[in-house]
Amino acid sequence: MLEILPVTGIGDVTPDADLAALIGDAAPWLADGDILVVTSKIVSKAEGRLVQVPLDGPEREAIKAEILAAETARMVARRAKIKIVQTHHGFVMNNAGIDESNVDRSTMVLLPQDPDASARALRAGLAKRGLDVAVVVTDTMGRPWRNGLADFAIGSAGIHPLRDHRGETDAYGNELHVTQMAVADELAAAAELVKGKVDQVPVAVVRGLSYTDGPGVTEVLVRDAEHDLFRLGTGEAQRSAVTARRSHRTFRKEEPVPHDLIRQAVSDALTAPAPHHSTPWRYVLVSERRQALLTAMREAWAADLAGDGFTPEQIERRLRRGDLLWEAPELVVPCLVMDAAHTYPDARRSDAERTMFHVAMGAGVQSLLISLAAQGLGSCWVSSTMFCADVVRTVLDLPADWHPMGSVAIGYPAEAASPRPARDPEEYLVTR
Repeated sequence: MLEILPVTGIGDVTPDADLAALIGDAAPWLADGDILVVTSKIVSKAEGRLVQVPLDGPEREAIKAEILAAETARMVARRAKIKIVQTHHGFVMNNAGIDESNVDRSTMVLLPQDPDASARALRAGLAKRGLDVAVVVTDTMGRPWRNGLADFAIGSAGIHPLRDHRGETDAYGNELHVTQMAVADELAAAAELVKGKVDQVPVAVVRGLSYTDGPGVTEVLVRDAEHDLFRLGTGEAQRSAVTARRSHRTFRKEEPVPHDLIRQAVSDALTAPAPHHSTPWRYVLVSERRQALLTAMREAWAADLAGDGFTPEQIERRLRRGDLLWEAPELVVPCLVMDAAHTYPDARRSDAERTMFHVAMGAGVQSLLISLAAQGLGSCWVSSTMFCADVVRTVLDLPADWHPMGSVAIGYPAEAASPRPARDPEEYLVTR
């Protein structure tokens, strides 16, 4: 039978307090095999993870902002005063888990520096009192997609935080492939039923559950970035898709690009602004004619360079810049179609009309590249295709009014692209 028992009478915890002694004295009925579930706040208090702040005014808010910045490894989402961040431990929490409840208003409580180490220390302290118990350190968090708060494990010792059912079979004989139960989190939530901020019961004991030893919470429960499908908030993800778009020149050749992702990127690109409510873009996914196209383009480029007086060695070096078009898993040629362009009797307005459509073409290409980046794909726009537009039209059998506007190499990036240097927007934004 599973029991959840509150530990009462602990009282206020002060820095340098002996938690093992406080808990052991308050619960002399503790027994081997019990699981001690401890609210992180009393662990932080005992470890002196307290910060003094002004009682009111802008100074208080300024210092709170400094503390939050120091506890934050990465901003995940921000809405007005709500800040969801990833802490240095790896936890994604509101306000980095900084707590202002159940303490004097001049004090803020930070999470333990290393909750797993804190759990090990408490377990060792109880072992000195002759008790063999497991320890789970908890904190309260919100949850994506659901209202309400729940307690989660942020540290553990003596118990494996996960129960792995992979490789087992269910009642119908189906093999389980992904089932891993977060036992430490389940214990944290269950123990909260007899604990709570208002009742001032910071410790509970779970009795009757069999368990095995294992690593700490941060080692196995924190999902790594590669497998985190919800790494950013909605607004932050949208902005990241724009700022993360970089030119990639090397791709993982062995990993094919699903064509439905390219179709989705083209669909997104078609939402770019264009003159006269037109759709002046065509995107040619080059497949069977790719080798013929690249060979013809290379010959045209070489002829142009020779005509400019370059030596064979110089020509070869410049042609190597187009090698990524050969090596990328996929190649798309964006084309501008100006069939919706208006005609004017004077050169000034005709020139402006052409400019508008060329600006729209840039928006269409950029929208394509951003959508590819948002889907985890790398890309590189190679503009030199425009120098041999006639060759491209001939090899790809395109209509005469389709104007090739470069080539886009697409694939999964082999390595991270170099970040662009930060620029001061004030240098580029002019106010009149």
